[in-house]
Amino acid sequence: MNKLETLEHYFGHSSFRPLQEEVVDAILEKQDVLMILPTGGGKSLCYQLPTLLMEGITVVVSPLLALMHDQVVALKANGISAAMLSSMQDMEESQQIEEQLRRGEIKLLYVAPERLTNGYFLNLLHQLPINFFVIDEAHCVSEWGHEFRENYRRLSLLKEQFSTTPIAAFTATATHAVESDIASNLGLVNPKRVRGSLFRENLTINAKHRIKDGRAQLMEFLKLHTDESGIIYTLSRKSTEAVAHFLQTKGIEAKAYHAGLPTEEKNRTYADFVADRVQIVVATIAFGMGIDKSNIRFVVHMTMPKTLENFYQEIGRAGRDGLEAETLLLFSAQDIVQQKMFIEDLPETPYKQHAFNKLDSMIRFANSENCRHQSIAAYFDDRIEACIDKCDNCTAPASEKIDITTAARMLLSTILRTQQNFGLHYVIDVLKGSKEQRVLANGHDTLSVYGIGDEYSKSQWLTIGDKLLELGAVEIGEFKVYKLTAFGVEVIKG
Repeated sequence: MNKLETLEHYFGHSSFRPLQEEVVDAILEKQDVLMILPTGGGKSLCYQLPTLLMEGITVVVSPLLALMHDQVVALKANGISAAMLSSMQDMEESQQIEEQLRRGEIKLLYVAPERLTNGYFLNLLHQLPINFFVIDEAHCVSEWGHEFRENYRRLSLLKEQFSTTPIAAFTATATHAVESDIASNLGLVNPKRVRGSLFRENLTINAKHRIKDGRAQLMEFLKLHTDESGIIYTLSRKSTEAVAHFLQTKGIEAKAYHAGLPTEEKNRTYADFVADRVQIVVATIAFGMGIDKSNIRFVVHMTMPKTLENFYQEIGRAGRDGLEAETLLLFSAQDIVQQKMFIEDLPETPYKQHAFNKLDSMIRFANSENCRHQSIAAYFDDRIEACIDKCDNCTAPASEKIDITTAARMLLSTILRTQQNFGLHYVIDVLKGSKEQRVLANGHDTLSVYGIGDEYSKSQWLTIGDKLLELGAVEIGEFKVYKLTAFGVEVIKG
């Protein structure tokens, strides 16, 4: 069979997606390859197809057991001989797979990166006719990527031990600096570099300041996605279970998923979600990498992710079937404080400052009034036109845009006049002239700033508060109390 016949016979497609054929041809010509293609762009086919047209075995290095398992099951269902070797298998099963490899009965072998540091396994590979290696989730190779893994760094040994065997590396997210780092660390020789556009035209991206715990905003969003599949990301294991329970009380079929759950329960939740028996999975980032489910219609983040790479990869799990999908990011100043605390706990290395820089990029994205798609593309060194109608910023009426200068002074003055003793939500209550008992009891209804900010919504004031935090005009003290910095005092003075 030729390329197109193989494409139709095994994968059910009559034509290639953009850039796929270019990579397939490069692999068939035994070139090293580095491909950056957004989630849902069809990276897996780029290496699964050419091995069917070549002699020998393809070894695929992948970071997650669940991801490997799903790929192997899907390949077998398509009539392609595939297997995985993992620490979860007993000796008998491993030996059976090794015998199949020696007999040439397997075309694709999936392994975790740490297996390639095993002397016995390397010796086995030297006895096999390997046509090329695949490094999936290749951003894990780079210290400057968002998910650096030490075991991936050791993959440099592949070129040392198999100098004439091509390597094809794939990732959905890499800046040009990370791309160069991947190529260098893997020792790729004049690789064919293929980079797809980052614009997901079927994805609508929204970001809002979270009000309280965000659950009211979440329910408003879910009304637009009744009975549709979705993923909700939270920061902690505890919050996944709390949000899942909350949704269950609202009659929504939702399950929690995090690394602390028993393997059997995680596998059951995953299988139920893929089979549409569960509508929503509430998860930490432990869920979703390589998930084989194309009809996810929405992704919600209940808190701000630590990097734009994480965010882009996670929202990319929606709409992989090419149909319309929507994402919602809910965030607050408290998220920023929490993420900075996580980074502060890291060892004093160059990576620590790098982590702060990545968080700053995420903060700027969340607070930006520019096109969301354009902002993401710019971060990854790409240029695209504004989306016009695929993000909240491009569709926001002009009336919702705020002159932050005057409003900023109002907010800073209110923080000052309430003695810098309160959190942002309370300060906004004073600005908006709230009749809350606490405001009246403190006598803050008598202040000159009381009620002067009623023209803006609470969400808009939260946006301004976060902007001031980002600019360094305010800082958050103990008990989430907002205080002015020296710069904040200067802003009030004009």
